[in-house]
Amino acid sequence: MKSLANPTVLKPVQDDDLIQVIIETPAQSRNKFAFDAKQSIFALKKVLPAGMVFPYDFGFLPQTLAPDGDPIDVLLLMDEPAFPGVAVMARLIGVIEGEQIDGKEKIRNDRLVAVAEANHMYAGIRKLSDLPSKWVKELQVFFVNYHNLEGKQYRLLGCRGAKQAMRLIKAAKKAA
Repeated sequence: MKSLANPTVLKPVQDDDLIQVIIETPAQSRNKFAFDAKQSIFALKKVLPAGMVFPYDFGFLPQTLAPDGDPIDVLLLMDEPAFPGVAVMARLIGVIEGEQIDGKEKIRNDRLVAVAEANHMYAGIRKLSDLPSKWVKELQVFFVNYHNLEGKQYRLLGCRGAKQAMRLIKAAKKAA
């Protein structure tokens, strides 16, 4: 039997309204997991320092390639944390655009933002502007601190809507 995590088996599911996000790191976890395509498993990549946790579930869209060399990232809003490897159908609401600076190299590292289709707390969220402005500021602080742990800088470039997020998905599919 083939592994569900095998990228040749794992096909992205998408229709006009929903995308399928594969969870790597659950919300409220200090452990950062990443999909290891060579072994077809989710592996522990690092542990965040005490007091720092992932604020939301983080995942990716299979069979995509973002400018940072990884599958395109997705920040997923849902009621309860999921588990690494779980597929969640979600509604795309926008993108947080950013770049990481590694030495002198600037690399785009955008995060799509989506809402889990099966949830209660975020059911009314249809676009990024439905979220409080403080939400984006708190995420900026998280991303800045997260990248600092790797010796990189992160700079928020802005937030855009679902149409721009879909353009990024199409470009990442072509690049894969």
